[in-house]
Amino acid sequence: MDLLHGFQQALAPWPLFLSILGTAVGIVMGAIPGLTGAMLIALLLPVTFYMEPFHSVVLIVGIYVGSVSGGLITAIMLRIPGTVSNLMTVLDGYPMAQQGKAQRAIALAAIASLVGGILSWIVLAAFAEPLSRWATGFTPFDYFALVLLALAFIVTLSEGALLKGLLSAALGFLCALPGIDPSSAQARLTFGLVELNAGVPLLPFFVGMFAFGAVLSDIASGAHDRAPKSQMASDGGPAFRWSDFRLHGGNFLRSSVIGTAIGILPGIGSNIASIVSYTVARLFSREQNKFGHGSEEGVVASETANNAAVGGALIPTLALGIPGSLVDILLLTALIIHSIQPGPLLFVNSGDLAYGLIATYLIATIAMAVIVLGTSRWISAIAKIRLAYLMPVILVASVVGAYAMEGTSASLWVMVAFGILGVVMERLGYPLAPFAIAFVLGPIAESRLRSGLQMTAGDWSPLFTNPLPLSLFALTAVLLVAPSIRRLARRKTFSKST
Repeated sequence: MDLLHGFQQALAPWPLFLSILGTAVGIVMGAIPGLTGAMLIALLLPVTFYMEPFHSVVLIVGIYVGSVSGGLITAIMLRIPGTVSNLMTVLDGYPMAQQGKAQRAIALAAIASLVGGILSWIVLAAFAEPLSRWATGFTPFDYFALVLLALAFIVTLSEGALLKGLLSAALGFLCALPGIDPSSAQARLTFGLVELNAGVPLLPFFVGMFAFGAVLSDIASGAHDRAPKSQMASDGGPAFRWSDFRLHGGNFLRSSVIGTAIGILPGIGSNIASIVSYTVARLFSREQNKFGHGSEEGVVASETANNAAVGGALIPTLALGIPGSLVDILLLTALIIHSIQPGPLLFVNSGDLAYGLIATYLIATIAMAVIVLGTSRWISAIAKIRLAYLMPVILVASVVGAYAMEGTSASLWVMVAFGILGVVMERLGYPLAPFAIAFVLGPIAESRLRSGLQMTAGDWSPLFTNPLPLSLFALTAVLLVAPSIRRLARRKTFSKST
């Protein structure tokens, strides 16, 4: 009954308008390199002070949902992950666009986002409080083991070149080390550069590695003089077919469960959900060799999980007042501005607002899919533009994007450095995905491990005696050994046949 009343609030003309407006603006923000939903929400927080509490929350949730999905557009069309959680979408979405299937890739990603959002909404609406209590029982060691498991998936992403994949990941770890040591508060590996005290900035890193570097690579290879591939290939048929629900049904369900479960864990984020889901999808796929070369399963797994993680992250945010991500922190701030205390008493003292927010999340998710699907034909037309005309636009967007977050020339140098590094690594056959994943997850793993050791006065034993981290370590070991076992099995089969 409370949820029904929440829908009655959310479907009123003004809240409905604000949720759709927020979703549309969020999609645009997510699709522009360098701009994020978190930036827009932070700018709007002072404005929400003059709005009714429910209206401000509706607007923020709409921007939140739209910005996560908006990043898929640049990931597929320009090879620029709009957010970190769209990194895995780049691996197969961009190759699909190069094959002339841009509209198909965008439509699949939008439907995957819709399915992941709806399924995570069901969990949010039905199990918010009990699941939040379960998640708060996680220790820093549990989080560390989970992040380590996500890092182990790097091996499966680089199965064809295991050593190069591991070396690429090690380099990613190394590049993430500069900055202030979280324990000693001393600068490390900054080489006297004050600009590196805060670490290597994330946005210029991604823009340089995946956008600026791609332009440099295309110029070096002469690709800018060729006609776009999308004009020479078929469009891959209808953008979306109802039979796709049956074709990708298992992937939809599995990725939604993974995304929601990981999203519930405070501070983990949709990026890990996307990585885990993508790799699990590859393990279960009958066409593993297509991953990284335009696999529809890869696009579905990534976008389903990162959107499901949004609904999952709202569970601890609402029920316990523990933010699951940066945007959730801003959402909590908006509630506090209006003297609404999030946490266990939110559903008691402000039940109408809480259930209205839950209803708005579903409405924004549906609005997002409608907007992206409705514009996919025009968005996919970008792939038909000759690269020689598109490259200057990408270069300008890269520079603006790298500069926007920090506002310093150092950000531009970071972009250039990692762009050149990305070109060199690709030329030498070193995969970029393990490098980028390790760069993002390395600091998370370090901070969780250090927190756990501080709690136990340096005692490592909980890592190997508690059931959850032990189970996660066992699964990590299986993932590390599995590629070698598969190669040995193939060799034996080949030797017997010959």
